[in-house]
Formats: sequence, C-alpha cells, structure tokens
Amino acid sequence: MTMITDIEDFFSKGCGRCARFATPDCSARHWSEGLARLRELCREAGLTETVKWAHPCYAHGERNIALIGAFRGDFRLSFFNAALMKDPEGVLVKNGPNTQHPGVIRFTETLQVAAMKPVIASYLAEAKGYAAAGVLPPKQTVELELPEELVDAMDADPELAEAFHALTPGRQRSYVINLGSAKASATRNSRIEKFREKMIAGKGANER
Repeated sequence: MTMITDIEDFFSKGCGRCARFATPDCSARHWSEGLARLRELCREAGLTETVKWAHPCYAHGERNIALIGAFRGDFRLSFFNAALMKDPEGVLVKNGPNTQHPGVIRFTETLQVAAMKPVIASYLAEAKGYAAAGVLPPKQTVELELPEELVDAMDADPELAEAFHALTPGRQRSYVINLGSAKASATRNSRIEKFREKMIAGKGANER
C-alpha cells in the first residue's frame, strides 16, 4: 500500500497503510466525525497541520505537538514528549505496554470530543507552551538487559557490536523488546541474523 501524503486524504480515505484504505471499513471513515472535531481543536490551538507517518500531525514552530490516529476500536490524540505532560484530569493513557509515559487520549465515542473540548484545548496549550519555551523532557538513562543470544552474537561479531552500541537508546530498546518477545533461543538467534543489516544501517527493529 502507498501511504498518504495529502492531509485531506486521511480524513476522506484513511492513512493508506492497509487494504481497508478508501473503503467503507476504513477506521478513518468510521470515526470521521470525531476526527474532524479533533482536527478543528488542533487548528483552533494555532498549530501547523502536516502529514507525518501518514497521519495528521500538529506542530508549533519546528516541534511536533500531537498526532491524530484512527483504529478499529477507538480514535486517538497522541502527544509528543509525553513525559512533560502534567495530566491534571487523568485522561492520558500509555500507547502500549512498552511505553514509559502516558501521552494518549483515546475516544470510543464521537461525542467525547465535544465533552472534553476544554481539557483537550488545555492540554494542547500546555504542549504548545513547552515547544515555544524550548522545554524538553529530561533524558533518562535506562539500563537494558540484553538477551544472552544478542550478547553472544556481538562477542562473535565486532562489527555488529559496534553498530548496536552506536544506536540511539530507543533503537536499542526496540531490538531488546523484539528479541525478548521470542520464547525460543533459536527464534532469537534467527531474528538477530535477520536484524544484522538493519543494526549496521543504524535503524531500529521496526524501521523499514
């Protein structure tokens, strides 16, 4: 599939990431009214609208603020730099089990957007304020527990070891999570072999 690059395509057809693109079953079409209301709130906040990763992305200056997404069971407003968000209303949730900080507002009904308008506007203003002031989340050093198979592979392959240690912490973590999800040692070894070229290219496990 070809991912969309025109913002209007997302709201009329979807993101282009799957076979449901431009069909009645597309999640963007299913949640079209709610997505349109989120879009309106982001525009009212004075944010610049662009397309990133085939989704509507809202920025202030050179910094991304929030991303709109649609899924089968819900639609979402995801904040970048979630570690900064104070969340006084307790509405933010984690994007997934491997996410460190809650930074997502999920909606399961279109009417929720209107009901939460003051909260959403407040959170967008907060994120925009951090961007305007150049405030970034503090860097966190997390010790990764490397799978034994990866340690052995790097011991036997200096080029692989150098490439892995040159990766950003987030990319290193993506490999640890991916390898850790495999139950069998043989599967982990197979994945390491498959990932070798990606690591040397400086890419994360989920990057193309």
